[in-house]
Amino acid sequence: MRIANIPIDKIRRPLPRANDQTKVAALMESIREIGLQEPIDILEVEGEYYGFSGCHRFEACQKLGLKTIRCKIRRAPRSVLKMHLA
Repeated sequence: MRIANIPIDKIRRPLPRANDQTKVAALMESIREIGLQEPIDILEVEGEYYGFSGCHRFEACQKLGLKTIRCKIRRAPRSVLKMHLA
């Protein structure tokens, strides 16, 4: 596993989720003040990035107009991605 800043527009989020907008707003305020404290977890599969958790942090960073987001990146084969999508 490695930690890196990944462009937000390069992260695919294949499972849409309705986020709590109050929580997103609170995270936006926190990120504005002290930055993102906990990276989101993403899978790297054949050079593509997939996010399944950290939905509120991801949306907060998007709404703030940030170009990148700090990520914990775990490389995985396509079979692992398929398990996440099942």
